Amino acid sequence: MSDLDCHNSVSRRDFLKSSALGISAGWVTGQGIDAGAGLNLKTGQKSVVMIYLPGGPTQFETFDPKPEAPSEIRGSFLPTQTKVPGVQFCELLPRLSSISDRFSVVRTLVGMENRHESFQCYTGRAGGRTEDGEPAGGWPAFGSVISQLLGPGAQGMIPYVDAAPKMSYGPYNNNGSHLQGNPSWPGFTGFKHIPFALEGEVKSDLVLHGIDLTRLNQRKSLLQSVKQNQQQIDGAGLDNFQDQAFEMLTSGRFAEAMDLEREPQSVRDRYGALQKTDPSFGGAPQSPQHLLLARRLVEAGVRCVTVAFGAWDWHANREGSIEYLSKKYLPLFDQALAVFLQDLDERGLLEQTTVIVWGEFGRTPRINAKGGRDHWPGTQSVLMAGGGIQGGRIIGQTDRVGGVPAERPVDVQEIFATLYQNMGVDLATAQINDLSGRPRYLIDDNRPPVRELY
Repeated sequence: MSDLDCHNSVSRRDFLKSSALGISAGWVTGQGIDAGAGLNLKTGQKSVVMIYLPGGPTQFETFDPKPEAPSEIRGSFLPTQTKVPGVQFCELLPRLSSISDRFSVVRTLVGMENRHESFQCYTGRAGGRTEDGEPAGGWPAFGSVISQLLGPGAQGMIPYVDAAPKMSYGPYNNNGSHLQGNPSWPGFTGFKHIPFALEGEVKSDLVLHGIDLTRLNQRKSLLQSVKQNQQQIDGAGLDNFQDQAFEMLTSGRFAEAMDLEREPQSVRDRYGALQKTDPSFGGAPQSPQHLLLARRLVEAGVRCVTVAFGAWDWHANREGSIEYLSKKYLPLFDQALAVFLQDLDERGLLEQTTVIVWGEFGRTPRINAKGGRDHWPGTQSVLMAGGGIQGGRIIGQTDRVGGVPAERPVDVQEIFATLYQNMGVDLATAQINDLSGRPRYLIDDNRPPVRELY
């Protein structure tokens, strides 16, 4: 568990006061927590794992190389043939290229703003500024909507978990932070449906082996203290919510899902070890063990898991050129993501687990004077797999310099429509009221799922 222990920053007391233990109230429905349940539930429950790449990854050095373009556009690396005839990725992704029939890539995503905000990836919309036109309460994250609509996971499991480390650059975190403007947190679904955040002191608190009665009673007293200040959180019915949350802390079942030492050493070794990223990026480390944790969480019944992986703001104003950064960070990205997808597939989980891998925007076609690529919301590549999505498909084609879609632009709302459909949500009828009481459909402009993925 050492890879998951290096970012402790949230005190237990702050955690409890700010989010009522961070456990979505959707799972508090009177169902008990089965402490003896195994992790391999195999219930067929649908889940989503969203792997967020903080900073905006380059499409040229990953899934949309342009070998025929001038050197200042194509970059330093050659393309490599994938398992799909006629489809090439960057040569730094050999393992993903070898299993490209297990996932698909959208090369023409549009609809993102030029903002370093994870909020866009987690909600599918911009927020925090007056011109964004957010509804009362702010836009909720995908996982929050799933928590409200579908409730608890298998056997009462928490529906929504954020397994990302706390990042030093605030807007990268899954908490509604923005570059400017008001935070959009927690969105109009309310505090009951924010993700359970794994990083921080609370993680070790979930394991209660050997705890004495005095300390246990102190925790119960802390919960009573939270109950006395319910008006600071959100609404009615939280007494039962907090009691159930305390039961989750003492049951051990959720802690089992988080305990990577229960995995064979061979599996942990297969995923690989953490590689730190330069602190100046303010992003996440490259931690393959967090991907293993995500697999264990969906296996245990969590409906939505978010993970941050790496730091991708490659202007060449930090650490080195895009050539240097690509050589350093892409091999582990390639290895860890390939192993994660293979592991899900081998365990029979990929068909019921949708995986999406993306950042907040792409990178410029032309390499800048320092040897990096700058922000580019004109298009970006998105990897999607599982949940009924067919593998081996490339959706859309960018122009000869990779700057804009030449055919089939795919709006970000189409991506979210795909995620909701894969979770079994009826987009034609599903609505959630915002804080003003106005019903809101989940998708803007009646956008459909990406039909070419099926």
